[in-house]
Amino acid sequence: MRVIRPLALLFTALSLSACGSDSGNCPSERAASSDLPVAPAASGAVPLHLDGVNATWQWQLTGSLNTAYAVDVYDVDLFNTSAAQIAALQGAGRTVVCYFAAGSSEDWRSDFDEFNEEDLGEPLDGWEGERWLDVRSQNVLDIMTARLDLAAAKGCDGVEPDNMDGFQQDTCFDLTASNQLAYNRAIANLARDRGLSVALKNDPDQVVALVDYFDFSVTEQCHQYSECAAFAPFTAAGKPVFNAEYENRYRSNPDQAALCADSLANSIRTLVLALDLDDSYRHSCD
Repeated sequence: MRVIRPLALLFTALSLSACGSDSGNCPSERAASSDLPVAPAASGAVPLHLDGVNATWQWQLTGSLNTAYAVDVYDVDLFNTSAAQIAALQGAGRTVVCYFAAGSSEDWRSDFDEFNEEDLGEPLDGWEGERWLDVRSQNVLDIMTARLDLAAAKGCDGVEPDNMDGFQQDTCFDLTASNQLAYNRAIANLARDRGLSVALKNDPDQVVALVDYFDFSVTEQCHQYSECAAFAPFTAAGKPVFNAEYENRYRSNPDQAALCADSLANSIRTLVLALDLDDSYRHSCD
């Protein structure tokens, strides 16, 4: 989960920040990884829900899971949600999406030690214990493949791979848009090959090139940063776009009413949530 900065601020930050400048986590000379192979055509689509763009959702990644919402889709943490919890949600008629970080490492995860040191880049600003990953690394892709196997084994209906836009961040790696496309497409195909629907998380600049590979989208703050229109290719294809907003102004009218009116007009399923995604605050525009 990410708080997206406006692009002007992002590029300013990149221009002022040298790789590994202050963190000490990124050697000044890092051996370049071999690029991943160019992904083939998209594997067969795995539609997330029969209601398509009208599917409603709940997103909770931390805290005791509240299963009481009468929604179509639950988005939960892959590692912290048990197979029994997933089965119970499905038994109540919910489609279950499982979240994991695909473009960053988290040092509290059980498979963290499987990353090589050269896979690990700069820390994610504001997110303790997370570092960007070199998405050109075959080892990184192998770890994510194992996570997709875990999602399938637990019975998840879909997956939400996070941090799929490292090419626009200060990662320490010389990532290109083509590197990111190859990685994102590889993740999508691997998910679909396991019968999992797969979400494109954020990455608005590459939507047109990726919409055929992904079955739905999860985005954050697209209203706040005027990025919602970038995801129109998903809704045009009948694929859900799930959006979360965090600003306090969206907790009360008139901003909340305007937010929801715009979301509904554009077939975007918007929730106003607490940044920790712990169910401490929730307002649905549906």
